[in-house]
Amino acid sequence: MKYFFILIFLIVCNTVSAAAVKVSFFADTDKDVHVTADTDTVFRKRSISVGINYGSDIQFFGRTGPIKYPFMSTDAIYNTKSGFFLYTAIYKVLGYNPLVDEVDLGAGYLLNYSKKFSGAISYTRFIFNKDAAAVIKSASANNIDFKNTFDWKFAKSSITGDYLFGDANDYFITLNTSKYIETSWGIFDDKDYLSFNPTISAIFGTQNFVARYSVDNPDKLNLEELPPPSFPQGQRIPNYDNGRFNALNYSFKLPIAYNRPHYTFEASLKYSIPVNVEGALKNRHEVFFNLTFFYLFF
Repeated sequence: MKYFFILIFLIVCNTVSAAAVKVSFFADTDKDVHVTADTDTVFRKRSISVGINYGSDIQFFGRTGPIKYPFMSTDAIYNTKSGFFLYTAIYKVLGYNPLVDEVDLGAGYLLNYSKKFSGAISYTRFIFNKDAAAVIKSASANNIDFKNTFDWKFAKSSITGDYLFGDANDYFITLNTSKYIETSWGIFDDKDYLSFNPTISAIFGTQNFVARYSVDNPDKLNLEELPPPSFPQGQRIPNYDNGRFNALNYSFKLPIAYNRPHYTFEASLKYSIPVNVEGALKNRHEVFFNLTFFYLFF
């Protein structure tokens, strides 16, 4: 019942809103799949943005693997005046052999319903190196994402629906409420400023990708504190209710960014609270750290 009240609170406090002007990829990988820094605004015109990101661990829809995977990523986004955009991202898990662990390719369209209400729909293909580290998101190969955002002036609310399919099929609803703040004064001159965008989030969905990960990577679960799950006789999938739609994660994120006309440097901390964890992952509360730099050409 408490999840129902949290859901109502987030909807009231943050309704449907879409990232119409903001496309970014960097993953704390909440799904982290496609948007630049949290504090940026990319105007709807022909533009290209390129960036680089460091993350302390890979998280996928509120779940992490039993092994921490710090990573680096680079990405590029091409926006057209009409609202279509193309993007790609390349991921490298630090400390492992492959030069490239994952390549993401995607396309989408920005929707402008009104001055306050906007949206974005996109498709992303995840391509994993067969020799890559076994990250938790590797059970999914495709993602269809539909996000709507409403600007209340005092805050922004968004609701995002995701459908993932591949070796595991899942669907998710993500609710966000954020408050964007920027300084009225410059740091070094009148062309720079600091921005802050504290955000609370809640993720609801299924987690079949967790069961698929457990089946595909039993060696990653052979840790003293993480015993492998028991498999019912004649069954390859653990006997967990991963297909049930449920609350998966609550989080609070604080991004702080230094901005100039063409580039942004951002540092962010996110405190993540996984709930209803099925299987052998035993996810705990965790703090994620990200550094992001991107440059905008227009």
